Amino acid sequence: MRKHKWRRVFADSETIQRIRPEPTDADLNNPHRGWATFQRFAGDTLQHDGTWHDDQGPVTFAKGVPRQMPVAGDPPTTVAYCRWPWGVLEPRKGVIRFDILDRALETAMRRGQTLQMRTQPFVHADLPAWFLATGIKCESIGTHAGQPVLEPDANDPRYIRHWSAHIRALGKRYDGHPGLESFDVSYAGRFGECGGNASPETSAKLVDAYHAAFRKTTLLSMIGTHGCRYAASLNRPPFGWRGDGFMDFKNSGRGSVPDHLCWNHMFDVYPVELLDSGVAERWRVAPVTMEPYATLVQCHQNGWSIDWILEHCLKYRPTIFMHKSVPVPSAWRDAVDAFVRKLGYRFYLHQMTLPLEAKPGQKITSTVTIDNKGVAPIYRPYTFALRFSQGKRHAIVPFQQDIRSWMPDYTTFHETFRLPSTLQRGEARVSCAIVAQSQPAVRLAIRAVEPDGWHPLTHIDIL
Repeated sequence: MRKHKWRRVFADSETIQRIRPEPTDADLNNPHRGWATFQRFAGDTLQHDGTWHDDQGPVTFAKGVPRQMPVAGDPPTTVAYCRWPWGVLEPRKGVIRFDILDRALETAMRRGQTLQMRTQPFVHADLPAWFLATGIKCESIGTHAGQPVLEPDANDPRYIRHWSAHIRALGKRYDGHPGLESFDVSYAGRFGECGGNASPETSAKLVDAYHAAFRKTTLLSMIGTHGCRYAASLNRPPFGWRGDGFMDFKNSGRGSVPDHLCWNHMFDVYPVELLDSGVAERWRVAPVTMEPYATLVQCHQNGWSIDWILEHCLKYRPTIFMHKSVPVPSAWRDAVDAFVRKLGYRFYLHQMTLPLEAKPGQKITSTVTIDNKGVAPIYRPYTFALRFSQGKRHAIVPFQQDIRSWMPDYTTFHETFRLPSTLQRGEARVSCAIVAQSQPAVRLAIRAVEPDGWHPLTHIDIL
């Protein structure tokens, strides 16, 4: 057989070729990971005063797709995060504002994002009026705009019953929705973040309501709560976890303890709660999401170290970072972009072996080493595949390897497959991709990529 041009660099005695594609440091903007927008979507305007005040969640949605994406001042994004108080989503008992949630999901998908969602028991003075009319016992825990902020007794059977019904209604409509990235287990307390006054027994009952309602969609429990500790014992499906107080490292002892040795989330909550909640290794099977207590703008104003902040965050192997709704300080943008590239997964094909020639239908064993340059695996059952092309004819070979096992650093495996029987004698181009239903869904950190999302790798002679 006459040697094709690509094969002339190999000696006649060689039978195996090694494939080592050129890597890239570019922003890949892959799905289910990275930077998340807050209470808005890719292309929407940020709050440039450095603060955030989006407590009630979006209820109106712009049509179409903005010309400039992503949000100016934000890194690229494929994830949006929105949350609404109970009183906004269920203003009348049993009447859910599905129109709001439907539009949020539609908007996210139109902007190339999936949506993380939370429904909060209360934020300010916004408990549903119909729920207060049940006579539920409430405690005033402060004021907002001159109105008392009321916290209900989460251990009251009425609270357990009505909140569980609310979650069941949402699960019935949205569990497994292709645009729903995850759903927060925010069962009690202000913002649904700290578990409120719910006892461990009540927390378990409320977490069970989420577990029963969402069997397909990823659930994220709140670190530092009774519910998170209970959720860690439930393995089907595995709960991820969420941290809502990141970047809080207050350094004023206020005269009680020496400065720089006071209580804060960074030193006292995250390292300890991962141990006490039993979720230290949960990142291997379910995602971690971080939300800051202080925004990067506030950190910059305080003179805090961006390198320390981002390095500390990566220790918890997060997949998604939601930075409220303010822009990244321009002086920190390069550091933040480098940080975002490490969030979640980032797959590079370190090496693959293939024969130089083979017959249609021949069984082939390839040895593959994947370098995951991120800090976590992917949690979606996408498939790594090869495509063999001759002219405009293509044949796709999906691998059996479960890419969810590709942990940070190297994963090496042997894959045996049959060369497509439809290939004709002559030269075939070989490319790879991570696919969903045979279409590229995830870009690898390979510099060369074709317009249709496949990465060209090499050639093979078909005998």
